Amino acid sequence: MADRSDIAPETLHVTLDPQGVEVEYIDGRSVFYHGVPAKREGSVVCPPGRDVHVLVTSPGETEGVMVYVNDRNTHDDILRSTGVGRVILQRGEKTALFPGVEAENHGYRIEVSADLSAARGRVLVFAEDQTGEASYELVSADETETEDENELTGESA
Repeated sequence: MADRSDIAPETLHVTLDPQGVEVEYIDGRSVFYHGVPAKREGSVVCPPGRDVHVLVTSPGETEGVMVYVNDRNTHDDILRSTGVGRVILQRGEKTALFPGVEAENHGYRIEVSADLSAARGRVLVFAEDQTGEASYELVSADETETEDENELTGESA
């Protein structure tokens, strides 16, 4: 397997929807992450063997930046053409992905943590493999644990 390099992300169009999150790449294609992200206070540790994607939205929630953490399969040129960034972390290494958002490699698990006042937007983490996907939203301690589908789009019931 060829070595892969860190790649800086570009701003992407984001749509928050009651059924999930859509991210439109700069090449016009898009990906849809299904389901309302589960709320996690401050950080999430992703299961081993999962592809970890971190999306931080702008305060207006219509655009954002996305980084793949420890993705060694996607060619550099593909990431550059889509606007998705990548960071490669060695075991025990920790790095800032964006202001207020950090990732740490715990061996087989990646932990993503956020200081939401510094991040300024929503912090979403997607962990997926061939058998399924999980999505999380990092929230502050004072936010409720309600899993209401309207919370994703900010609509009231």
